[in-house]
Amino acid sequence: MPELANGKAEIDEESSLSLARSESPESIEIKRTSIVKKKTSPNKISFSQSQLIVITVLLMGLGLWFRLPWLGITGAVTALLLSLGVVFTSVKGWIAKFLTIQERRTILAFLGFVAAIAGLCNYLGIYRNIGGWLTQFKYDEFGSWADWIGALGQILIAILAVYVAWAQYVISKDLTIQQNRITQQQTIDTYFQGISDLTLNDEGLLEDWPQERAIAEGRTASILSSIDENGKAKVIRFLSQSRLLTPLKRDNRLGRPILDGSGGYSEDRPYGTRVVDLGVMLAGAYLVSQDLRWTDLSDANMVRANLSYCDLVKANLARTVLYEANLAGADMKGTLLFYGSIETATPRSITIQPDYVTGKHTGVVVEKANFSGVKRLSEEQRFYICSWCGEKSRSTVPGGCEGIPNRLGR
Repeated sequence: MPELANGKAEIDEESSLSLARSESPESIEIKRTSIVKKKTSPNKISFSQSQLIVITVLLMGLGLWFRLPWLGITGAVTALLLSLGVVFTSVKGWIAKFLTIQERRTILAFLGFVAAIAGLCNYLGIYRNIGGWLTQFKYDEFGSWADWIGALGQILIAILAVYVAWAQYVISKDLTIQQNRITQQQTIDTYFQGISDLTLNDEGLLEDWPQERAIAEGRTASILSSIDENGKAKVIRFLSQSRLLTPLKRDNRLGRPILDGSGGYSEDRPYGTRVVDLGVMLAGAYLVSQDLRWTDLSDANMVRANLSYCDLVKANLARTVLYEANLAGADMKGTLLFYGSIETATPRSITIQPDYVTGKHTGVVVEKANFSGVKRLSEEQRFYICSWCGEKSRSTVPGGCEGIPNRLGR
């Protein structure tokens, strides 16, 4: 008999499993819903917390209307407890969502700090002293106190007015600076277009004549005297990259630049003609922290110019006059200071023509210049500078000038 019972149980289990497999998920869900409906009594009514709060408030209102204190107090206390539960849950969720753990700790510590200060004030008798002072306060003198408070208020209003005026001044100054920058950039763009129209013919080739070169130099001198250091650097880069500062080889009869056969114009340092000769346009110029890489500043007179912290990588400073100039912190990697050999190169001369083979009179004039903190100075550059900068500037050269003769003699 036990074996029959066990066999019957196994058959029932297999039949139930096969029946479960044959049923679809929709039928299973319908059965579950029916079971839940059976478990839930149709006569049982469930209320949400919001509905309970409304009911208790109505009960409180009925108690007040019919003057039943027990009903009103019961409804009020119940509504209070239910509302506090909902509010506490919402506040807890908001804090968890918008405040980090560190922020929660900070707020809790601040509340603890305030509570501790309040408790210490109580135990130290501060509240008692304040109460005693208030009992002895002469209220008939309150009128004079009011005058003092009124005067203090007027002072605070004056301070606020000064602050507002200062804020307006700062905003107006920033707007003026921004407008000046826009105007300067427009002026520079107009200058670029004007120089291009002067020096290029209808085919786009460089074909400048003496009068056109004179006008180009006049425009350049005018704009360099009316823009800031950033604008000056833009103009120098434009003129240099356009080959307008480089002495070009020209046809002796027509005056036109000669092509070098490699897609550019032939350079002629001894006898070439520049489209724009900077001359003394950059004398005393303020060019701090400007980008002057690969620019051709040769033969320019930059007496007392401030080139500190400039990027002069691969710039051409041959025959440039840097007398009493400031090059502190400038990057001079690969900067060309002279032509020819270091043994024969000498600074430029006003009366003697330069020799670009030996380097005589092709070097930059660096007398009394400041070289403090110059970056990436090569040994050849250091030797030339120490030889021709004079005693005053030798102490500023990075690496020192020990063992290098002072060929300037002063």
